[in-house]
Amino acid sequence: QVQLVESGGGLVQAGGSLRLSCAASGSSFSRYAMDWYRQAPGKQRELVAVITSGGSTNYADSVKGRFTISRDNAKNTVYLQMNSLKPEDTAVYYCHRYDSWGQGTQVTVSS
Repeated sequence: QVQLVESGGGLVQAGGSLRLSCAASGSSFSRYAMDWYRQAPGKQRELVAVITSGGSTNYADSVKGRFTISRDNAKNTVYLQMNSLKPEDTAVYYCHRYDSWGQGTQVTVSS
C-alpha cells in the first residue's frame, strides 16, 4: 500500500492561488491514476480532478478552467494548481490512489 503525503494548503484571499503537492512512496507511482478530492464541512467528499497514468485529465465542473492537475513521475508527486480561488473552494483536500488516501491538507479561502 502506498503512503500519500499532501502539502501546500493554507489561507488565501479570494482570487488568489495555491499549489498542492502529494508525494507518494513506492516505485509504482507512474502506473496508476491519481486523484484529488475535497471535503467541506458538513458536505460529502467530492472528486475534484483526476490524472491517468498516461497524463489525461478530468475535472469537476466547479473547478474547470481554474484548477490544473499534473504529475511528475520522476518525483513520485502529483500536483493541484488552484487559481482564481473562491470561498466555496474552502475544504480539506485529499490525495487519492485506488488503494490509499492521504491525510488531507486544509485550504481556506477568505472573501
